[in-house]
Amino acid sequence: MIKVEGINKSFKVAKRTTGLAAGLKALIHREHKIVHALNDVSFTINTGEIVGYIGPNGAGKSTTIKVMSGILVPDSGSCEIMGYTPWMDRVEYVKNIGVVFGQRSQLWWDVPVIDSFALLKDIYQVPDTEYNDTLSLLIETLELKDILHSPVRQLSLGQRMRCEIAASLIHNPQILFLDEPTIGLDAVSKIAVRNFIKKINKQKNVTVILTTHDMFDIEALCDRVILVGKGSLLYDGNLQELRSRFGSHRTITLDYKSSTSPIQIPGTTPISWTEERAIISVDTTIVSVSEVIMKLSHSLDLVDISVTSQPIEDIIVQLYKEYEI
Repeated sequence: MIKVEGINKSFKVAKRTTGLAAGLKALIHREHKIVHALNDVSFTINTGEIVGYIGPNGAGKSTTIKVMSGILVPDSGSCEIMGYTPWMDRVEYVKNIGVVFGQRSQLWWDVPVIDSFALLKDIYQVPDTEYNDTLSLLIETLELKDILHSPVRQLSLGQRMRCEIAASLIHNPQILFLDEPTIGLDAVSKIAVRNFIKKINKQKNVTVILTTHDMFDIEALCDRVILVGKGSLLYDGNLQELRSRFGSHRTITLDYKSSTSPIQIPGTTPISWTEERAIISVDTTIVSVSEVIMKLSHSLDLVDISVTSQPIEDIIVQLYKEYEI
């Protein structure tokens, strides 16, 4: 469905130092520098996939999304999506995609939400029956009933973002680009958005490309991640493979009756240790979790024990460090 090959994109950015003299000089002769936002980026995405497109600030994520949605024209390379070249076949192409930018709005600020939806219906020429069916699904799954007749300016951030996602789906697109869709949302709103993305992906086979810094979004939604850094593609693979490659640590939390000093076991590092509770990090490349638990049970009168995997955020940080980004 999506095939990106050798995309390059650079921007010419004005340089200026502080001070009055520098400001006056810039009026006569302005210096520029070239910023390489994308360097030979290539990947393919199949129909129905949910792909996490991740990387640090300035990595080129939003630039890629803008190229794929037809907003930007690359300097070189090709991009074919559903048989269209986004920036050349824009009028026909945009009928098949939905785009949500977390800090940009496609809703009209001073009118009720339902009026924005109706206007988008007319823009995309959505038939009445299809519009009503889609709107009913969006209202139910995104919990929009109580805010449909409120002006957008009166909505909270979480409410507005749910409406933004609904607006991007009014015309039943086959591809959904989400750029920071949960930025600034509370926990309840984030869960509602995640559940909705899962639902439309399963029911309508919508392909989703998600860019976010929230690794919990990635873990909850994506089986595949693409990592970019400094404009280049660095990793493209399964999230579980990423875990097995970098997530060699486990955390064991112990509750016991009494112990005054930490127990030393090779391959483990005490994170905290009190008389009745301990938290231990285990490097599974050195010692297995079961072996650590067995040794602890011989030395402690255990009350409760839990084992958790390394947080996905820590794994991504390790990946950033490996690629020096």
